[in-house]
Amino acid sequence: MVGIGPFVVMPIVVSQFHNGLFLWAWLFGAFTALIDGMIWSELGAKYPLAGGTYNFHRIAFGEKGGKLMGFLFVWQTAIQAPLVVASGAIGFAQYLSYLVDLNFLQQKLISGGLVLLVFILLFRKIEAVGKISVALWSVVLLTIFWIILSGLTHQQHAIPFFTKGNDSFFSYAFWAAIGQGSVKTIYSYLGYYNVCHLGGEIKKPEKNIPKSIFISIAGIAVLYLLMNISVMGVVPWQSVKEDDKYLVSTFMEYAYGHNAGVIITVLILWIAMASLFAVILGYSRVPYAAAVDGNFFKIFAKLHPTKEFPYVSLIVLCGLGFIFSLLLKLTDVINSILAMRILIQFVGQAVGVVLLRKRFGTNSLPFKMWLYPLPVILSVGVWLFVFISTGKFALWGSLIAASGIAVYYITKHFQKNQ
Repeated sequence: MVGIGPFVVMPIVVSQFHNGLFLWAWLFGAFTALIDGMIWSELGAKYPLAGGTYNFHRIAFGEKGGKLMGFLFVWQTAIQAPLVVASGAIGFAQYLSYLVDLNFLQQKLISGGLVLLVFILLFRKIEAVGKISVALWSVVLLTIFWIILSGLTHQQHAIPFFTKGNDSFFSYAFWAAIGQGSVKTIYSYLGYYNVCHLGGEIKKPEKNIPKSIFISIAGIAVLYLLMNISVMGVVPWQSVKEDDKYLVSTFMEYAYGHNAGVIITVLILWIAMASLFAVILGYSRVPYAAAVDGNFFKIFAKLHPTKEFPYVSLIVLCGLGFIFSLLLKLTDVINSILAMRILIQFVGQAVGVVLLRKRFGTNSLPFKMWLYPLPVILSVGVWLFVFISTGKFALWGSLIAASGIAVYYITKHFQKNQ
């Protein structure tokens, strides 16, 4: 769950709130993850299968509907996953500019080059990949704990939590800021459900999948809130701009001086590299699995002849990630990621869990979400609120889903006539 996200979105979120109430966007993100986590927990505990959403949709929506929804999930993943790759690469280039003075073009070359580097590192057998990923992730928690400890011991001012004067929690301005800010905070929480993608390999999945999801959400929420309090308790929140490229590096310079800023920047670059590595590794298996299942383009089912990994999927995702990292800016990438995932994946699963309960009842469910159907209703409502908050990207997300439906039926038509 912890990648470059919280480090690059922090200034974007803070800048949305003229009154310093940005912590509420992080709390709203945690709440969204919690109610959605109940849906994932019920589905994951009952159907602990590799592939997560792909299999949930296939089972919930029946023979015909399941194939369509499964195809749409893979279709949007093939576009959305490279956007996630691009976001990490762009964030890497932004923080690198703290160490080296880089103009816009140079930052784009760095972000594109990083995608190519990760592609080269992943173009090998999975055993070697495992060793590399352990080494990459060894410093992540250490970095976050150092940031939190440094901020809490160097506090300069308090962070407002309640409204003052003419401000109100019920005003349009506050909820507009929550909408814009939560698109970025939710992006940072994504990953609480990753255990469902490995469901077939989890011991006692009926208990451990829900535990994993809720512990992850609670633990990461605490870390993110403490990190925001730590950083913004040292750096004046009024001075933060949306395009501040390396806020955490500036914070560490405030606390300990320039050398500390350099060290934390190197660690954040390490985290960005690690998150890119893990993201591409996981996502490259999704189109492959669907293609093997006969529900995506056959070419994605190809394995490398000697290294035995889905190299076509890896090439496509990294190729698109490379292009997106060169053409798009960070805020647009993050908005696009959420806009594409909400309808097919998150709202689709909320509908799916209702269909499954109606079809099979609840007696055989290892985990039953609390207060059903309230979490489902809240989840759909919150996701639609966030979807609308992405602005023009909601339209693009809808168009990509519609294009996926068209491609699915055109492909089926040609397959029948062959």
